[in-house]
Amino acid sequence: MNEQLERRLAGLILQLPQAARRRIAGPPVQREGLTLELNTQVLLKLAEREPRPPLSSLTPAETRAGLGRSVSQVLGPPIPLPEVREVTVAGAEGTLRARFYVPPADPGDERPSPLIVYFHGGGWVAGDLETHDQPCRLLATYSGARVLSVDYRLAPEHPFPAPVDDALASFRDALAKAQELGIDPARAAVAGDSAGGHLATVTALLAARDGGPAPAFQLLIYPVTNLAETSASRVAFGEGFLLTKENMEFYEETFLATFGDRRDPRVSPLLAASLEGLAPAMVVTAGFDPLRDEGEAYARRLREAGVTCTLRRHAGSVHGFTHVLIAGGATAHAALAEMGGALRASLAASAPGS
Repeated sequence: MNEQLERRLAGLILQLPQAARRRIAGPPVQREGLTLELNTQVLLKLAEREPRPPLSSLTPAETRAGLGRSVSQVLGPPIPLPEVREVTVAGAEGTLRARFYVPPADPGDERPSPLIVYFHGGGWVAGDLETHDQPCRLLATYSGARVLSVDYRLAPEHPFPAPVDDALASFRDALAKAQELGIDPARAAVAGDSAGGHLATVTALLAARDGGPAPAFQLLIYPVTNLAETSASRVAFGEGFLLTKENMEFYEETFLATFGDRRDPRVSPLLAASLEGLAPAMVVTAGFDPLRDEGEAYARRLREAGVTCTLRRHAGSVHGFTHVLIAGGATAHAALAEMGGALRASLAASAPGS
């Protein structure tokens, strides 16, 4: 079955009457007082019909193609924008591909636009500009900010610290190109999901520590924040909820390669000595996500350090839920609208003279 048909089939199934979807999904799944959303349970049940081989048995190209196929089934058609173009930015050791999204202009605002520099998820091994095209389009639409999605280098060809170094370098280069991009460097945010959330987290931390330009806001979507310790949610949700313990271990080992210090704050920002002085943040988690607890722990540490931080848990969702944007994906649309609103409000407040 081709990807277009798979997408249509999944969308049609999610629009069936509730009773029919419940028959497909089976009895409600409940853990820790949380109930898995029905549509999420349906998608997980459908995925069980096509078990995938262990990532450790695949080549990097096969891993990346597999993620691309999975994402394409649930993304839905692209949201139209006035302008979407391919650009380049400077990474740590060369030029990187990037995609630039321009939302509809606010007719009452002639100032340069705010900017969101976005880092995609995929375990530092997979993911690209295509897998995260639709969420970036929606963030641009809902926030009113221009979005720059960065195609940073991936492991195993480029293990740690290459993705981290590329993230900081590309953020800095985007600010240096403010006039070319039509953006206000004083109103620039970093954002990302999963491994990309880790890169956004570390970029905000490093940028605030080295005295150079730093982001005005950080949007961290189910971020990886601690590779040195095992949280309770990693144990509770490590099987059966999309992101598995086996896959997490594969991603982490591939990313780190021979680097042995998992407590380094560039690896585990939750363990940084201090988070004082960082940009305001929104941390988004999912109730049935193995990464839930470390994301929420990071939000608590930000607050303890005096950083303004909004924590939003989507209780019935799993890791990667912001990609479920086909018909029946109301949770993802609502979540991205909420994130866009938070970005819009914070970046407006960070403008000079506001």
